[in-house]
Amino acid sequence: MSTLIYRPRRLRRIASMRALTREVTLNPAHFIHPLFVHEETEDTPIKTMPGVVRHSLDSAVQAARTAWELGIRSVILFGIPREKDEVGSGAYAEHGVVQQATRAIKAAIPEMTVIADTCLCEYTSHGHCGHLCEVGGVWTVDNDPTLELLANTAVSQAQAGADIVAPSSMMDGQVGAIRAALDGAGFAHVPVMSYAVKYASAYYGPFRDAAGSAPSKGDRSTYQMDASGGHREALREARLDVEQGADYLMVKPALAYLDVIKLLRDEFDLPLVTYNVSGEYALIKAAAQLGFMDERRTVLETLTGMHRAGADAIITYHAIDAARWLKES
Repeated sequence: MSTLIYRPRRLRRIASMRALTREVTLNPAHFIHPLFVHEETEDTPIKTMPGVVRHSLDSAVQAARTAWELGIRSVILFGIPREKDEVGSGAYAEHGVVQQATRAIKAAIPEMTVIADTCLCEYTSHGHCGHLCEVGGVWTVDNDPTLELLANTAVSQAQAGADIVAPSSMMDGQVGAIRAALDGAGFAHVPVMSYAVKYASAYYGPFRDAAGSAPSKGDRSTYQMDASGGHREALREARLDVEQGADYLMVKPALAYLDVIKLLRDEFDLPLVTYNVSGEYALIKAAAQLGFMDERRTVLETLTGMHRAGADAIITYHAIDAARWLKES
């Protein structure tokens, strides 16, 4: 009988040796920095998301510049207009807030990848992601008329210089409608980053505070996915978007759906993005402020887990801090 004992701890004895065999390595280029932009001249702190603000246009450019200097190469823009209406016309206005921010950031940092969130909920007076209607006593979004509004929004964002459009409303057929509209308007080169698998999640609470997009009637459970849904539904949603021409797939939220990230990574060969959402951010921030957790270690471990599950890129409000910590180490 062999008396040889294999000792895995040998490979973990010193930091440089652990680095030598590390399988998953975070890089700031993996992060997408989200920016809320409003039409005011001053920044507004977001109470439920410590450290995050609604940016003025000038401040958004500076935030993008800071991200670039730290090695972050992509931002995603969410607009908060002064005025809203029933059909979210600010989303596809030539001088809408996201369109203005896109032009300003691209002028200041041409190499920065600017992603435009292509949705209507921040712009509608009722807070839903399209035409509001009532079906059988339930308030929901009228799917097909909304596709035209989303297509108009994507084209308007591309005209402003957005490098990628990211439809997030979970309307059936949205990727196909947007792809056709972009191609028809001369933007065949603009990729579609689809929020392919997006759940009706409790983790979005702080975002709705930040964007002023809480629904005034009903909720989004008739079009976003059920949190108790299984793998078959996730695959079906992702496959439909692939068939319609999506260039990237996304899973949102991230922490409670790491299994879904892994599922899509194994099933599809498109670039895969996940969204480390507002509630996930707020949980760590609150615990750190109370002294319950080490913020730096917790954030980097959390982002590493998402990357290990299969996410090529991570939209995260921790992006600036995480990039600084990685640079320090």
